[in-house]
Amino acid sequence: MSGGPANPERLLLALDESLDHQVQLIIYGRSALWLGFHHPPAVAAATFDVDAIVPDARVRALADDSRFWDARDAVNRRFKAEGLYITHLFPESEVFLRRDWAEHIIPITRLRLSHLDLFRPATLDLVLTKMMRGNDEQDMADAEFMIRHDRITEGQLIEAFSRMNPVGLVELRDAFARAKPVVLELARKAATAS
Repeated sequence: MSGGPANPERLLLALDESLDHQVQLIIYGRSALWLGFHHPPAVAAATFDVDAIVPDARVRALADDSRFWDARDAVNRRFKAEGLYITHLFPESEVFLRRDWAEHIIPITRLRLSHLDLFRPATLDLVLTKMMRGNDEQDMADAEFMIRHDRITEGQLIEAFSRMNPVGLVELRDAFARAKPVVLELARKAATAS
């Protein structure tokens, strides 16, 4: 990376400039890692996209907000040649999260924004989202960073697993089952290393 802003910052600053009204975005993935943690892994700065979770209660309002989608599309056109984009906005029902996840979102304050109110899920919930592709090497590296960063314990993870929203897709449940022992082992290793 040269000394300029990281990809998530560039995308979100451009979206903020394109908006003419307040919009709350709860970002996750590597953009949330880059903007929502102290000393994040450098690789998170190079992510090509920004993903967000939409609380079920706000899905309809966001779907009907044509000015938001126009702004998002303008940003995607602007950065298309670089392969950067604001991509998936998932309803919470399609993401691994604790049932009360929305009560624990954390403000992201690293960027000066006029129209975007940025948040990320609590770290426990972000770890759960990293389990959606099974024991994917990149996702497990991100989970390890978060577990170490916030000193998440095996017990906290087990409790979070028991308080998750059900996810309907069998493929996602299978992926979660593959990731579970890996994530629990990461917490055990982090505990012995500290």
